[in-house]
Amino acid sequence: MTALVGGGGWRNALLVVVDHLLFVAAVLVAVWLRLGYNEWVFGWHLVWRASLVALVLQVTMHYCDLYDLRTIRNRRNLFVGALQAVAAASLILAILYYWLPDLMLGRGVLVMAAALMLGLVVAWRIGFEWLSARLGPSERLLIVGTSSAAIELARELYERRHHLGVELVGFVDADESKVGQPVLNPGVIGTIPDIPAIVAAHKVDRVVVSLANARGKFSMDALLEIKLRAGVRFDHLASIYEEYTGKIAVENLRPSWLIFSSGFRKTRLLIAAKRTMDLLLASIGLLLALPVMAVAAVLIKLTSPGPIFYHQSRVGQNGRVVTVHKFRSMRTDAELKTGAVWAQQNDPRVTSFGRFMRKTRLDEIPQLWNVFRGEMSFVGPRPERPEFVAKLTKEIPFYGQRHVVKPGLTGWAQVRYAYGASVEDAIQKLQYDLFYIKHLSLALDLYIVFETAKTVVLRRGSS
Repeated sequence: MTALVGGGGWRNALLVVVDHLLFVAAVLVAVWLRLGYNEWVFGWHLVWRASLVALVLQVTMHYCDLYDLRTIRNRRNLFVGALQAVAAASLILAILYYWLPDLMLGRGVLVMAAALMLGLVVAWRIGFEWLSARLGPSERLLIVGTSSAAIELARELYERRHHLGVELVGFVDADESKVGQPVLNPGVIGTIPDIPAIVAAHKVDRVVVSLANARGKFSMDALLEIKLRAGVRFDHLASIYEEYTGKIAVENLRPSWLIFSSGFRKTRLLIAAKRTMDLLLASIGLLLALPVMAVAAVLIKLTSPGPIFYHQSRVGQNGRVVTVHKFRSMRTDAELKTGAVWAQQNDPRVTSFGRFMRKTRLDEIPQLWNVFRGEMSFVGPRPERPEFVAKLTKEIPFYGQRHVVKPGLTGWAQVRYAYGASVEDAIQKLQYDLFYIKHLSLALDLYIVFETAKTVVLRRGSS
């Protein structure tokens, strides 16, 4: 599951586990300070109540991006995020205790525990960052090739080097004239024949190879000797890119990699379980959303002339065209003169209330009916319009493969990529969609649903 959250391995697990233990300890200390020691109080019932407090706080911390170390290097952001997380957790617990008073820890305990946990969140994050930097890299990588996919992978690794425990030694390129040129940090440090010497000099643990850059240029005997004698691991760029970015690079991707790669399995049991989850979520969602839909319908009518719903053709599973239903968020004449065009950020065609619906994803609620009917799944690649699919299929390799599964109300690309309104954005979303199709599982679906809720709460939708 490390790929689902962008790598990190044992460091991610350490951060989460220590968080939980520290917060449980903070609650126990708060109980001791407020109520004193008592054998009845300090029983197992207190431990699981403290664990509930810790779990709620960790969820709010996730929503405040406190598990993304790239966002907390700024100490101000760290403190503000921690304050928001603790405040939100306290509010949730207060509501929970109101309805379930048996879960309460004791008068005044939660306030004291919140103060302790606020300090622990900030101190442990600073300590974790310091510790990660002092421990040094657990793996040293050498990248063969300087394609855009290789550079994007290197950028991802460099930005998160302390978190991931990875150090990028440098790049190797077939073109001798590129040696010494900066790429990111560091640059090109040799050519392909130099790989054995570079591996030995820099104690490289893994060589990442872009076959498009190195095909026919390797001395296979020399590389085999490195692998056998030094224990160096060789991996395809596409595999490492997938592991650390949560998407599959389509640039220079060979069909053979897709054929022989693990994953891409859809068993009957998985399909049946996914459909059961779709029916359950769609049914509950429609029932809970009825009051919201009624209010949205009234506001649409009050803020702009025209129908409440917008019906549009989209390409579904196996290329079948389906009609999806949405609350209308644009003017009725939005495409009267232009025909089908990409939606843009700050699109002038969007109504005032439509902009709010897009931010909160309220305009997507009617698509729960499509999910209920089996035309869509709750989670999957977002369905695209036939006019765009015809164009994108010609311009982007493997674009048609996103239609091997049902389109979704939400998807991996939606929670990992902010916005898409061009061919370049479509390529980025396709890379996430291929990753989703490869790793299709109920666990991944539930993770995406959880992340979608975060996107909605933080209003990171389209504008």
